Amino acid sequence: MPDTHWTVCEAGLADAPALAVIGAASFLDTFAGVLSGSAIVEHCLGANSAERYAQYLSDGGRAWLAKIAPGAAPIGFALLTKPQIEGAQDGDIELKRIYTLSRFHGTGVGAALMQAVVAGAQGHARLLLGVYGANERAIAFYRKNGFDQIATRKFDIGGTLYDDVVLARPLAA
Repeated sequence: MPDTHWTVCEAGLADAPALAVIGAASFLDTFAGVLSGSAIVEHCLGANSAERYAQYLSDGGRAWLAKIAPGAAPIGFALLTKPQIEGAQDGDIELKRIYTLSRFHGTGVGAALMQAVVAGAQGHARLLLGVYGANERAIAFYRKNGFDQIATRKFDIGGTLYDDVVLARPLAA
């Protein structure tokens, strides 16, 4: 079991490069052997670039970063944004990303990031997210955290469409 001396704090614009590194590493780790390698690289260079995360934060998004001691290396993060999911309603907010390096799965990092997200999303009606429909581990995590499926969608990675599920969790007013 990896060291569990980690902390979660709200991220700012200066943390965009750390978010990008974790985003790309987690996406590669999760989808290597599932998606085309060139599509993963292309996706990570765009969707997980430091510039993209800086844009999310500049547009009102909020992020939380998990760091491990010693050294404060980033090991996970979560990102809330304005909803970009079809069918979103007034009062919704989107959990755009919640990533943890796989060697830290089961240490409570994901749960701590989810707790920070739910606290940060207060004042909204629902928390929405989209997840690859065959990512059973992630879907189980979301269900454990109060999410239910409300729709499906197609998600384009490298010109190939994949089946995603859209999940929602009601938030206390």
